[in-house]
Amino acid sequence: MTLPFGDWIVRQRWYAGRTRVLADAAPAVVTPLQPDLDHVLLDVSYADGAAERYQVLVRWADAPIDGFGDVARIGSDGDRLAYDAMYDPQAARHLLALIDRSATVGPLTFVKEPGIDLPLDAAPRVSGAEQSNTSVIFGRDAILKVFRRVTPGINPDIELNRELARVQNPHVATLFGSFDTQWGSQPCALGMVTAFAADSSEGWDMATASTRDDFTDFTEESRLLGEAVASVHAALARTLGTSTVAFPVDTALARLQTAVAAAPALAPHAPLIEERYRKLADETLTVQRVHGDLHLGQVLRTPAGWVLIDFEGEPGQPLDERRRPDSPWRDVAGVLRSYEYAAYQRLVDHSGDGALAERARQWVDRNSTAFCDGYAAVAGEDPRASGQVLAAYELDKAVYEAAYEARFRPSWLPIPMRSIERILSA
Repeated sequence: MTLPFGDWIVRQRWYAGRTRVLADAAPAVVTPLQPDLDHVLLDVSYADGAAERYQVLVRWADAPIDGFGDVARIGSDGDRLAYDAMYDPQAARHLLALIDRSATVGPLTFVKEPGIDLPLDAAPRVSGAEQSNTSVIFGRDAILKVFRRVTPGINPDIELNRELARVQNPHVATLFGSFDTQWGSQPCALGMVTAFAADSSEGWDMATASTRDDFTDFTEESRLLGEAVASVHAALARTLGTSTVAFPVDTALARLQTAVAAAPALAPHAPLIEERYRKLADETLTVQRVHGDLHLGQVLRTPAGWVLIDFEGEPGQPLDERRRPDSPWRDVAGVLRSYEYAAYQRLVDHSGDGALAERARQWVDRNSTAFCDGYAAVAGEDPRASGQVLAAYELDKAVYEAAYEARFRPSWLPIPMRSIERILSA
């Protein structure tokens, strides 16, 4: 197979190597699924010596295919044209059928969950919402998420959704099936099918609509969201257990050091942040499996209630790190930080408007209170009772955000910096 994968992959939204110099992109494993459909594991190497593996499904054609845009065309190999098959309804249906049969094709293993009926006749369409993966929606019933960048090890998104489906937790999308392969001696997840949350709205869209509309009331939704998060935490604790550990001071300090290198604006605050972390060295935490990267963009409001999605953990962290038990306050802090972003993104272009800043602060406070009230009502434990630990997790998240904004959205850097100053002054 001779295709210009390197020229094509750098144009994809899910490509993670934009800050690196691409050296090569070559197929490592090619598995024919049909005469004109290949499954490809693509090894990408960079000039700095780093490497990643991506998943691509290639649809072969003898002539241009109507409806496939430039983003889908990979190139040509001899007389044949190659396209990204995720944009091909026939290919998507074939993947779903392989999962339905729990088929094995070469090194690929497809598994359907017990008692599931998959919508094999539903019309598929590619979702435009994904950044790091590609999803195909089948009618109103199911969504197939194909992981683009793949890594060896147990995938937490599949793992936790499977556990939560077994206990029938109503605040997650039921897992329907998955497929994987082996990478050396370890499993390597490639994709999953879950129930599709039809007629849903993303939490971020709802919250920012509230802030744009002069900070209209959102507290009832925040309270219900707090209840949903607490329900998921309780289910994970029951099924996968809990343990106790010391507050991870060294980990927090290492993350701080890395962030300061990326965002010099953090440097004046670093000593106080470090002092906050070190004061918790003797603090014992109850830890369990959690979402790990929870924010308003990871929750959907369906007609039946709130649903948590994308249990993959924090982007960029190694898989073992993302599966490590952590305090539930990690997730709580993520939602609280998300409220600040929803409110203060309005101030990016109006930094001198004191009245607007005050309304934003009041909106954040109201919704943070409502969320914690809802969480406490279900969990029987109020996050605010662990104020210093919760504040440390908020600081850790804001430090991470500052590094991100310094790299990619400098105009948004004041949002986490404002929060860091607020937390440190409390």
